[in-house]
Amino acid sequence: MLLKPRLPLALPVLVYLVAVILPVGFQLGPLYLTATRLLLIAMIVPLGVNLIRGKYGRLLATDVFFVLHFCWIIAALVVNNPAQVIQNAGATGVEFLGGYLLGRAYIRDRQSFVALIQTLTALVILCFPLALVEAWTGKALLLDLFEKLPGVATPIDLAIDRRLGLERVQMSFEHPIHWGLLCSLATALCFVGLKDRYGLRLRAVITALICLSGLLALSSGAILAIALQLGLISWAALFQANTKRWVILLALFAVGYGVVDMISNRAPLQVFMSYATFSAHSAYWRSTIFEWGMVNVWANPVFGLGLRDWVRPVWMHTPSVDNFWLLITMRYGIPGFAFLAVGYLLALWRIGRRSLDGDAGLWHLRRAWMFCFLGLTFTLTTVHIWGAVYALVFFFFGAGMWLVTAEAAQEMTVRRSAGPWTRSDVPPPVFSRFLDCDATLKTRGCQVPAYARHLQQIHPEPRQPRS
Repeated sequence: MLLKPRLPLALPVLVYLVAVILPVGFQLGPLYLTATRLLLIAMIVPLGVNLIRGKYGRLLATDVFFVLHFCWIIAALVVNNPAQVIQNAGATGVEFLGGYLLGRAYIRDRQSFVALIQTLTALVILCFPLALVEAWTGKALLLDLFEKLPGVATPIDLAIDRRLGLERVQMSFEHPIHWGLLCSLATALCFVGLKDRYGLRLRAVITALICLSGLLALSSGAILAIALQLGLISWAALFQANTKRWVILLALFAVGYGVVDMISNRAPLQVFMSYATFSAHSAYWRSTIFEWGMVNVWANPVFGLGLRDWVRPVWMHTPSVDNFWLLITMRYGIPGFAFLAVGYLLALWRIGRRSLDGDAGLWHLRRAWMFCFLGLTFTLTTVHIWGAVYALVFFFFGAGMWLVTAEAAQEMTVRRSAGPWTRSDVPPPVFSRFLDCDATLKTRGCQVPAYARHLQQIHPEPRQPRS
């Protein structure tokens, strides 16, 4: 049932989602291009021009802040890595802005959004048997298949150490974390977003398969994203009758943050990251990354480090930073992070604060998108994303921007009744000079003279023939 979306999905979006799953790439000189990058390169300019022209609705504040973030990336690279500006700024712009604009342009209403959720769910379910095989045998079947094709470059099969007696599922991505994050995107979107279209049992079964697929990545970041979304779903269900449920949750979070800050000799964020790991070693490593990462931020607050190596203890042999928000700040400075964070949080705030009462379908879609990105926001403090998943995350972020201006069914009805009178608003004409205008207009809530003038305009009194 879920493998054939009943609602329309634009062809570029369908091609993009399939390209994300398939590990197809090739070398073009010094550049490594994937199918997703090629598609976004071809579309980013027309999408950007159409956005400015208002083809996708009015320009939003998030659009502006995201463009400013990209502009600051270029400035930071000019200051720190002038020889690498074109290559790296181009790749970042294509993945970040290209993914965002693709979602912003083609997902514009509830029909296309539901079709997007159904398609994502179908792709995860189709990949589930492959994930089981890889978790048991360690063979990434998609990578093995495509690397045999001539001229095709694929991500390296990392063959990371086993966890819990299983291989970590990489599927067709550059790291198992990315497969887990892809599955986490579908968790709340499927269970909450499709509530009006499928029954509880079917959604529960499909969501369980999605969660199991993500857990097979054996990544703490993916597990955290799924757990946070399930926690939000459970909280909403348990306190459904309480209108202050989210205020209570925020209050509990604030109290917990304050208690941890008082009783711990570490920052609450460090404590959180330490527990969101599989081992004490990983916890200590991430805590050290955060501590020394902030040292680099305060040493280079404006333009950051760019692509230069960061200062850290000599025993930290790898330069990787398992914190997306921190790495953005380290590379592009506090302004670069601020532009991204403000645009991101502003969209969450505006969509979350909208009143969509009276339209259950739209209300569930809004909640699904909010749960998805609230969970992902915390998860990105423990993992870094790049490449196809980097673009995919901001594609889904852009795919939710229509909720900023979406009108609930009840609101649309009120708008029509409050607007100027048209011929369709007028009751069936009764050709009588004794029309009871006053009785008719009491049901409309209008003043009689205005309605009478309108009737006179569309049904003028015929002239009397000359005698």
